[in-house]
Amino acid sequence: MKILDNTGKELMSVAKIEADERNFLVIRGKIFGAMPMTAKLSPEEARAAFKLLDAKTIWFLVTMLFRTSRPARKRDAR
Repeated sequence: MKILDNTGKELMSVAKIEADERNFLVIRGKIFGAMPMTAKLSPEEARAAFKLLDAKTIWFLVTMLFRTSRPARKRDAR
């Protein structure tokens, strides 16, 4: 899985997502294609992340797997 910046360049390549024995979500991958990275998300921080979501975004996340990505919109030339 790749996470892109707003220009479409790769920020992070996720190789594996798994749970550990402490109930953390462990994300392994590389940042900028070179730097190995392991990130951990605790249950408390996951609950905090849900507080950031509104109903529209929750619906988007539920339906995201059934969508296709669209090309970026062109900005108005000024």
